[in-house]
Amino acid sequence: MSSIKPAKRGRRTVARHGRLTSPHPFAQLMKVVAVAVAVVLVAGLGVGGYVLYDLTQSYTADAIELEGQSDVPPDIGAIEGGVNLFIAGTDKCEPEYADIFGDRCTGPDSASELNDVNMLVHISDEPRRVTVISFPRDLMVPIPSCTDADGKTSSAMTKQQINTTFSYGGLSCTVKTISELSGQDIPFAATVTWGGVIEITNAIGGVDVCVSGGIRDRYTGLDLTPGMHTIQGVEALQFLRTRHGVGDGGDLGRISNQQQYMSRLVKKLVSEDVLSNPGTLYKLASTALSSIDPSTSLTNPLTLAQIALAVKDVPFDEITFIQYPTVADPADANRVIPNKTAAAALWEALATNQPLELTGKASQGNGVVVVDPTGAPTAEPTSEPTDAAPEAPAPTEGATQAPAPTESAVALPDSIAGVTAAQETCSNGNLTGIG
Repeated sequence: MSSIKPAKRGRRTVARHGRLTSPHPFAQLMKVVAVAVAVVLVAGLGVGGYVLYDLTQSYTADAIELEGQSDVPPDIGAIEGGVNLFIAGTDKCEPEYADIFGDRCTGPDSASELNDVNMLVHISDEPRRVTVISFPRDLMVPIPSCTDADGKTSSAMTKQQINTTFSYGGLSCTVKTISELSGQDIPFAATVTWGGVIEITNAIGGVDVCVSGGIRDRYTGLDLTPGMHTIQGVEALQFLRTRHGVGDGGDLGRISNQQQYMSRLVKKLVSEDVLSNPGTLYKLASTALSSIDPSTSLTNPLTLAQIALAVKDVPFDEITFIQYPTVADPADANRVIPNKTAAAALWEALATNQPLELTGKASQGNGVVVVDPTGAPTAEPTSEPTDAAPEAPAPTEGATQAPAPTESAVALPDSIAGVTAAQETCSNGNLTGIG
């Protein structure tokens, strides 16, 4: 197994976030829904109509109505205009998996369900680009009045942790909160649970992830040596939940660790290992459709096919993973609040539909390092001014650097961390399980 030298950590400090009672699963599977339905509808595998009916019946059984939203009429071609899709990852203790998660599913809060992963996927109009914005679970935001499935209405709150929104009104309340925070219309949404993560990862034979420095996390039980690992099942969930085992031990570092997984998942989904294997494709389709609970606006198979057609040819350097910009909460060092100036610049940049130039670090919490294909770390931007621009790393054949800025590129503030799917990242692991 290859060894990967960790990059030198940057000098910018980031508040570490306290460990909550509810561990952090992963729901950043933005292409699974689109790819799964595209498999059935447009891959030409000869799947019978009765199979399609069976799959979509299981997918629509628990569809969720979004407050204030109406269905989007489907069409045969790719969806027109820009569109937003929200995906929430929840920590529901499903009976068939509860024994895996110990105290979380046996303690006093085992009946609760929180949206511990919050991801907004923005698909631009032509030319198509995909931007994935992850919102930290520790983000303190206003929460609007929400109505839950039983018709109970909660009062609006001026400042609460974002991962509590699911408990006030389910997916609809979470979408409503993100929509008001971002100013974005969000017509489509879905949730996936711990069990869904396990089953979807297994369906494609696991995901290859890169670890720099090794990970040892006594809270999740994850123990990985430096190098490449194919993870699936419970180990994949441990990797996606780990906070103490990467970076500075905070939630912001965990987000970028999850984004490494997501980037490599996207590549796996469009690889020959998946696309050329009818059995794997069908297993992926059936597993995804049975593991994901969509909004009612996302239940029409033609709508899903529209989304699939819109994103299927987007190049990796136009798929960007971004951490929603934050600053430490003055009232609580273990929480963060929105960096409103940087966030406004992000939404304005997306509105222009121009290439994004990433000027900040790959991770706000040192959760990953960017490497070239040889495994060597690449230079990270720093917040300290210098007399001269740093010398660019020597080009490496086949290296996957961020796209070079063009005249029309929009430079995001350096307070916004992120990477593109074209870049190679490795988890910036530690062996101390800090926290």
